Amino acid sequence: MELLIASAIGILVAGGVYLLLRARTFPVVIGLTLLSYAVNLFIFVMGRLAPHAPPIINDQSAAYADPLPQALVLTAIVIGFGMTAFVLALAVRARHELGTDHVDGADQGKE
Repeated sequence: MELLIASAIGILVAGGVYLLLRARTFPVVIGLTLLSYAVNLFIFVMGRLAPHAPPIINDQSAAYADPLPQALVLTAIVIGFGMTAFVLALAVRARHELGTDHVDGADQGKE
């Protein structure tokens, strides 16, 4: 299970970094989103995978799931959504002002 989660995080990070290095704004936004998904998954897994364990300590169960990573991921999802909306608004504004969707604002050749 740990190998599957680690490889999923690695694939998300690799795809995010690849898309961040693109010259267009939309792939950069998607790359940032993939990186935020990878970080959220990493934080969630750091709370130890404990299936069928209660999120609080009670007298009947010795094993419990840590609720702190779950709360951190929930907060990170909200912040990531706000960041994505802001970056998309900046990208649309830059496209309108500059007439191109290149990250640096210069047209690097017609495709």
